[in-house]
Amino acid sequence: MTRVTVRNNIFQHVQVLKNNRKKRKQYREFVVEGVRNINEAVKNGWRIQAFLCKEGKLSQWAEELIATVETKENYCFSKDLMAELSGKEDTSELMAIVEIKDISLDELTLTKNPFFVLFDRPSNKGNLGSVIRSCDALGVDGLIMTGHGVDLYEPEVIAASMGSFFSLPVVRVAESKELQAWICSMKEQYESFRIYGSTAHQQKTIYELDFTCPLLLFVGNETNGLSFAYKELSDELCTIPMDETGTASSFNVSCAASIMMYEVLRQRKTQSKI
Repeated sequence: MTRVTVRNNIFQHVQVLKNNRKKRKQYREFVVEGVRNINEAVKNGWRIQAFLCKEGKLSQWAEELIATVETKENYCFSKDLMAELSGKEDTSELMAIVEIKDISLDELTLTKNPFFVLFDRPSNKGNLGSVIRSCDALGVDGLIMTGHGVDLYEPEVIAASMGSFFSLPVVRVAESKELQAWICSMKEQYESFRIYGSTAHQQKTIYELDFTCPLLLFVGNETNGLSFAYKELSDELCTIPMDETGTASSFNVSCAASIMMYEVLRQRKTQSKI
């Protein structure tokens, strides 16, 4: 256990991992905070590079993790330095540096009746984390991220996911050709594979569409919605019916995505009981 009492290179390395997406990509590491997130990272086999603990007496949970989880190195920070690094009002007693794990489209597990969600150009950290959490809760087999947007490994994204980040496969796709090739392969493997795009404009409602088939659900950017290219790729566009007496014109993207995912789960559970 290396003790850190000054803002040396170790302290600066942790800071840069928390605040700089380019450095996270360069070092292939990110910082995880919170009991649930750390537990889920360990449980799901993510490689823990180092634990960062606060000086003083630690809880049994923290001591057991440090003693049992294999790492390259562990660091004990002074209380003041740990308070600077922690993103919580009450300073965390334990944080972790975790190795980035890249997943490709070809590595996604294909079930008998797959359900995937694509989030186009997510621009809000909290929304991305919330969508990951909802995907995990509502039976989604994997989340696909496209376009330039929020970094998947931002601390706020991981915190908002409430641990689901480490159990849900998330694929970042840089090239549209890669996505199109994967979609073609899905259509070859699943005759009834469908793509549904979400929109705030009047289209068929989510209650009018069949979500029991193998499917990919497109969710658009928070400000601009779904891009023209993804609308063209969709077999159909769908909308969430709203109370006509209300003044809201649309939902927050994470709320909208959750409602649509729930309808997929509801239809599939209803079908399984028939």
